[in-house]
Amino acid sequence: MTLPVTLDDNALVELAATIKTWGRELGFQQVGIADVDLAEDELHLQRWLDAGYHGEMGFMAKHGNKRTRPEELVPGTLRMISVRLDYLPAEVESAKVLGQPQTAYVSRYAVGRDYHKLMRKRLATLAKWIEERIGPFGYRAFVDSAPVMERALARKAGLGWVGKNAMLLNPRAGSLFFLGELYVDLPLPVDPPFDSEHCGSCSACRTACPTGAIVEDKVVDSRACISYLTIELFGSIPERFREAMGNRVFGCDDCQLVCPFTRFTRATAEDDFAPRHDLDRASLVSLFAWGEEEFLDKTAGSPIRRIGYERWLRNLAVGLGNAPWSESVEAALRARLAYPSDLVREHVRWALERQREKRDRLIASV
Repeated sequence: MTLPVTLDDNALVELAATIKTWGRELGFQQVGIADVDLAEDELHLQRWLDAGYHGEMGFMAKHGNKRTRPEELVPGTLRMISVRLDYLPAEVESAKVLGQPQTAYVSRYAVGRDYHKLMRKRLATLAKWIEERIGPFGYRAFVDSAPVMERALARKAGLGWVGKNAMLLNPRAGSLFFLGELYVDLPLPVDPPFDSEHCGSCSACRTACPTGAIVEDKVVDSRACISYLTIELFGSIPERFREAMGNRVFGCDDCQLVCPFTRFTRATAEDDFAPRHDLDRASLVSLFAWGEEEFLDKTAGSPIRRIGYERWLRNLAVGLGNAPWSESVEAALRARLAYPSDLVREHVRWALERQREKRDRLIASV
């Protein structure tokens, strides 16, 4: 980073207020400023890692203390500007789709275009505007792209509190939003952290978790989380979790959807987050029929692309195994029995066995 720009206290206060105004003009719903002290969060992270709750996410244990010590990740950092951007598309029916086992459920953040480039571009614009106002300064933008404690920083910046499901909650927006950060070497005045927690005795998120992954307040065992199983896990999904996955084929929103504060969530105004290719309501069978080229074409610019075609089929096979029996479901699975992937074939065989059991029960009940 460059040497900090020399500004007096009044100029820094005015700049901080201007940054928040600019942030809103760029489409962010909220902007806050925090310092670099994450000592308490560092202890929490280490306990989580020591328990092995990160599973195969080795990146969570890499980089030493750079994740919790921003000044080590980007030398010279004095403050973090934290922003949030709502992502829930209008007229997307989440609970209804979860209740339709023949329909694929894709986490609502992923039904449209990927958010990383959009937010990073806007953070870069914000930095450019600051530079035009005060001259050169040191900064670096992050959008889920480096070892950054984004929820902890957002809490310190006053954007919300960490709920029992370990998500950042805002009393006027719920938790269906993206976070981004701009590390700067400017000694800006900081916002008061969001220390008040409004969860109270509510435990709806823990009760709703299909796999019991929320092992204690604010602690999630990723190894049991459906988002981890469908996105981060590279190998076979443990059989003990497959039935609980239901029709969730990419991520899981259950703990967020049942949160009382989700009722305050406002629909996004971002066209990029609108559903593409009917991913908010497509059938499991139709998605399972995609060839690899079609998958690559229809997931271009989508968060789904990162799991690849093989794991996409793996996840859909589990969903089909959980779907009610039908000739079309069984036929779709049979068509993949010879697919050239041990991973896919294993999950297809499991799903077919489940379908046969359902068909036999249906016949016996007639």
